[in-house]
Amino acid sequence: MALAITLPALTIASFQSRAFAQSADLVLCDRVAADPADPDKPADVRGTPEVAPSDIATAIRFCKIAAAGSRRALYQLGRAYAANRQLPDAIAAYRKAADKGSTSAMVELGVMLANGTGLPKDEAQGRRLLERAAEAGNPRAVANLAALSKNAGEQTDPVKARALLSRAAETNAEAQFQLGLLMADGAGGPQDDVSARALFEKAATQGHAGALERMGEFAEKGRGGPKDAGASKAYYEKAAALGNEDAKAALKRADCPIAIRDKRGKQVGCF
Repeated sequence: MALAITLPALTIASFQSRAFAQSADLVLCDRVAADPADPDKPADVRGTPEVAPSDIATAIRFCKIAAAGSRRALYQLGRAYAANRQLPDAIAAYRKAADKGSTSAMVELGVMLANGTGLPKDEAQGRRLLERAAEAGNPRAVANLAALSKNAGEQTDPVKARALLSRAAETNAEAQFQLGLLMADGAGGPQDDVSARALFEKAATQGHAGALERMGEFAEKGRGGPKDAGASKAYYEKAAALGNEDAKAALKRADCPIAIRDKRGKQVGCF
């Protein structure tokens, strides 16, 4: 009787151990390779704009294991391969993730096809993938569709773009940022600085560099809310620390509001 009781207990423990190991692999995969703009990414995972060179081996190792049960890990495995310049492996991982419904993988493949990067150029197929991802609410897909249309000399439908982004903006920082840009410009609907600022602020709290830069400008100029030079500088500094070039330029302008230049255009002083 004792043996009969012990065996099921060992079986349960073994199952729990395997489940925990799979979970740990996905946690590590998320830590080094999650995409901040991926709608599949859990809210408590920060993500990284690019897989760091020092993390590539770790990302490939743990994402490959986690990919057996997670389309997010499959997509992140593709990112790790791409960071390691293993384009055929990256494309294979993206295709598998896209087949499982990863809209971020669809975006990557769509952009690669549209540009002819690692794949024969096929704008029509690339557009179809981007449209599929956009219809599912992926904000990067909406933005890339707009860029693709502009390059082809076509008119983007900003009304449709607003509608698509609105779905994703409830939870996704990139969607909040993109929708805020449309509202700030009055594209696809009424111009609304107050709503744009609220969206930028929401995305900025999640560490979105573009939204932090926009909040810097809105606070600097008093758009959609109070003018606040101190807050503006703080936003610009955070955006600049994340590599945003517009924020870096804004900080330079603040340090030197009136530049003195020689006849060659070189700055020689400032007031």
